[in-house]
Amino acid sequence: MNLLENTNMAVKTLTANKLRSTLTMLGIIIGNASVIAMVAIGQGAKQFTQQKLESFGPHQLTIFSDTSFRQGLSDETSEIVLSDVDAIATQAPAVREIAPHISFDSQLLFQGRTVKVSVTGTTPGILYVRSLKVERGRFFDSIEQKQNVQVVILGSTVARKLFGSSNSLGQIIQINNLNFQVIGVMQSKGAFMGINYDESAYIPITTMADRLAGRRSPNGIPIDYLELSAQDKESIKSAAFQVTNILTRRHGKKDFRVDANKSVQDLMNQVTGALSLVLAAIAGISLFVGGIGIMNIMLVSVRERTHEIGLRKAIGATQKAILTQFLIEAVILSIAGGIIGTGIGVSSSLLIGIFTPLQATVPVGAIILAAGVSGGIGLIFGVAPARQAARLDPIVALRGS
Repeated sequence: MNLLENTNMAVKTLTANKLRSTLTMLGIIIGNASVIAMVAIGQGAKQFTQQKLESFGPHQLTIFSDTSFRQGLSDETSEIVLSDVDAIATQAPAVREIAPHISFDSQLLFQGRTVKVSVTGTTPGILYVRSLKVERGRFFDSIEQKQNVQVVILGSTVARKLFGSSNSLGQIIQINNLNFQVIGVMQSKGAFMGINYDESAYIPITTMADRLAGRRSPNGIPIDYLELSAQDKESIKSAAFQVTNILTRRHGKKDFRVDANKSVQDLMNQVTGALSLVLAAIAGISLFVGGIGIMNIMLVSVRERTHEIGLRKAIGATQKAILTQFLIEAVILSIAGGIIGTGIGVSSSLLIGIFTPLQATVPVGAIILAAGVSGGIGLIFGVAPARQAARLDPIVALRGS
């Protein structure tokens, strides 16, 4: 009996017991669908995390002065000043935009309404560095920054709390008893790493230093920290190297720290990658259980079909033919369950993309792996029942039937 005849006989046997065959495939169906869906969720979470990080600043680096993280343990004064920003902007070709920061919490006052927000003195470069957009009005420019103009741009939440549905543009608010004109309202951005951009206000850094913070030193205007963006992903290391050299040369020592958002992205990729593996491993248990189900059903089938097996062997069927038939039955159950499970898994992944923020991603590798594993499981777990059927003595089988 050739392979085709064995396959036809296996198909007829399985279709004759539709309910049992369906229940046998159920474990494989659930396992395949789970593996594909879990891998898709993991990949979607990874892409979502990357997009979220990039949306709050592309290719970003942050430079802190030594005193920002050593908490005053050093006896020497370490500070980054505004002139360092100009040096980096002109001498670091790998840097695209740079935004210095001087920040403090303050009360904003308008006609009896007060809102406590984080007021940030910065430069127009912050728009690119943090991927910010102005929804209404405009941001201040470099000329207004040099002139210490008292203008302010409000986060969307701040504008709503101070002005409600009224137009905020052109209105005068007070910050630390100084009048500032509202010239813009930022587009809603949300929170990132403990900073709520919608509850912030932005003013020129020179205005902050001269009129609010009162910051001056022999070296210039001290700033809290710098945020900058590299030209692209490949330029991040070069930008960090160039900035380190420039500041070390200007300060005579390395009294600062350079942090790259890429390291955060790499860490998140590792976490989400590990999560994907764990989810896939948990789902893979379903495939294993499905294989055990196939083996159990096939063992029961061998006992029920001892008379058939005895007759076939009595008329000349070899052990190899009996073994092949039962193996084919197990593989057909696994492959059929794998195909159905793959369809359910892909459909579930698409639904996840529709109803959640995660992008629907169905890796071809996961489909191939799940299908291959399901077929292999049928082959592996079908061996024991097939061998048992092939070794049955025809006389004993006919006598016991």
